Amino acid sequence: MNAEPHVLVVGGGFAGLETAFGLRHLLGDGVRLSLAADREDFLFKPNTIYLPFGGAEDPLHIPLRRPLFRRHIAFHQGTVAEVDPDALAVELVDGTRLRGDFLVLATGAAMRPQEVPGLAEHARTVWTPRQMHSLGRRFQELKEAAGAGQHRRVLFLVPPGNKCAGPLYEIAFMLDTWLRRARLRPSVHLTWSTYESGYVQAFGPRLHQVVEREFAARGIEGHTSAVVEKVGHDEVRYADGSVHPYDLLVAFPPYAAAVDYHGLPRDDRGFLQTLSITRQVHGHPQVYAPGDAGDFPVKQAFLAFLQAHAVAEHITTVIDPTLLAQPRPFEPISMCVMEMLDKATFAQVPLEETGDPTCPVRVAADAGDRYRVGTSPVWRFGKKALGVYLPVRFRAGRPFHSGRPWQAMQLALDGMSRTLASGSD
Repeated sequence: MNAEPHVLVVGGGFAGLETAFGLRHLLGDGVRLSLAADREDFLFKPNTIYLPFGGAEDPLHIPLRRPLFRRHIAFHQGTVAEVDPDALAVELVDGTRLRGDFLVLATGAAMRPQEVPGLAEHARTVWTPRQMHSLGRRFQELKEAAGAGQHRRVLFLVPPGNKCAGPLYEIAFMLDTWLRRARLRPSVHLTWSTYESGYVQAFGPRLHQVVEREFAARGIEGHTSAVVEKVGHDEVRYADGSVHPYDLLVAFPPYAAAVDYHGLPRDDRGFLQTLSITRQVHGHPQVYAPGDAGDFPVKQAFLAFLQAHAVAEHITTVIDPTLLAQPRPFEPISMCVMEMLDKATFAQVPLEETGDPTCPVRVAADAGDRYRVGTSPVWRFGKKALGVYLPVRFRAGRPFHSGRPWQAMQLALDGMSRTLASGSD
């Protein structure tokens, strides 16, 4: 180990920034930090769901250079061309070669719509701000047609390979509320279809029941175990022979790794295979893959934070064993707030992996009262608070998931979830 060990973080998303800021928080000046990312700003992607409904995009972007400079983290802008895991080195497309004593690969996930015939050609997909703005224009056209007395059919589609469809559920609920406020909902038929056997399958029966009740109350036609086979210009065909027509198709495509890491162990979708509790890549103890680049089956911001926190603590104990009594392992407890525009649903779900590819995660057997789901207009304020808190932390170069501000936020979330989860079963 060098006198001043160097940690190289690749990726400027939730997991990459949380790891870098977390290491600086834990180790102070006892570590040299570098971060390489393909863009100069961080995008707060969870709040892009508001863009189709007139939300502003600029507040969702956080320039990286200033907070990284404040925390003495060297910044390199560029796209990964090649990784040498044995040398702990990364080469960018411009030829820049970076090397560390530890390598954190947090380059996230990408979408692969071409896996479903016709999806890329005919569906409006949700992933980038540009796609969200495009969807917003289609919603405006939908609203104008409904206002002119024309009936329209909107189909929401979750195909196999999608790793977290929560944002698409939010958009479906938000569209329902948006149309109701305009008194146009009777002119628009909403249909939902997902390949999973339950709504938001990974988060268990309680969230499924909430979604099922909301679909029924809002008149949204829902279908589970609906595996898409082919998308046409006005209909979707499924493996069981069923067909759903549409005027507007909104889909969340299959996930795949954003970077193809040759020479490192990967699963069938390119995600790096890791040790669960530390996120170390198999066979490479100084290489870590927190967040969406790794193989944890659910891709979600809060889980990325927890993985990054585990990585930062593990590296800290390797560099200076005296700083922490014991590094906290990654314990997959998901927290999410599902926006509906008129109210929101909060879910806290302890998860465990099953080893079954058809249902890779489930609610942990020992979840007990930590498994909480509740719906209330109050949770809209909780989502807004999180949307303010995280940008403030990242703009200051501070980790999301540590310090007194997070402890206060955690206490507030715990109190709210205990109070508002009653009657969720």
